Amino acid sequence: MSDCLKDRRKLLIATGGAGAVAAAASAVPFVASLTPSQRARAAGAPVEADVSKLAAGEMMTVEWRGKPVWILRRTPEMLAALEGHDQDLADPGSSENQQPAYAANRHRSINPEFLVVVGICTHLGCSPSEKFAPGAESGVRADWPGGFLCPCHGSTFDLAGRVFLSQPAPTNLEVPPYMWLSDAVVRIGEDESGTA
Repeated sequence: MSDCLKDRRKLLIATGGAGAVAAAASAVPFVASLTPSQRARAAGAPVEADVSKLAAGEMMTVEWRGKPVWILRRTPEMLAALEGHDQDLADPGSSENQQPAYAANRHRSINPEFLVVVGICTHLGCSPSEKFAPGAESGVRADWPGGFLCPCHGSTFDLAGRVFLSQPAPTNLEVPPYMWLSDAVVRIGEDESGTA
């Protein structure tokens, strides 16, 4: 074999090796781009909220999975307002399963004092506004018990997130999986059963 052929063979091997290294180097970022980002992984993770500074009658919003989750600390008057209007609700017992079993009660929560719901109207995904004051003061109607009003199409929900009859929204507001880590800290997105 002549020196010229040996040199050509070495050149082909070197060129092929360099091409293989370049292909592998360019594949690494491509493959890495297919894995979920840190932000995407965090978006689905449970979130914790400290409610220790939340006064009775106040509401805070936290983000979980890109959705607003409302935490409302209800007053005794707000809890009393949940009584007496079941006949006006589309699904007073939440039989459509918009909440975990531990929130399948009139107040739709683990602790009656705190309502934890996804703040998205079940009609077209708008975000209702708070109309906590009862009666005509709320601007809703004279017999209003207090709750939430979706300004887009007029759906109304009571202080447990239950939808009133004959509204565009087909179901009650969703209660996400959650659990209390202490008297002041709630974890949203995970519950005692491990449901996420």
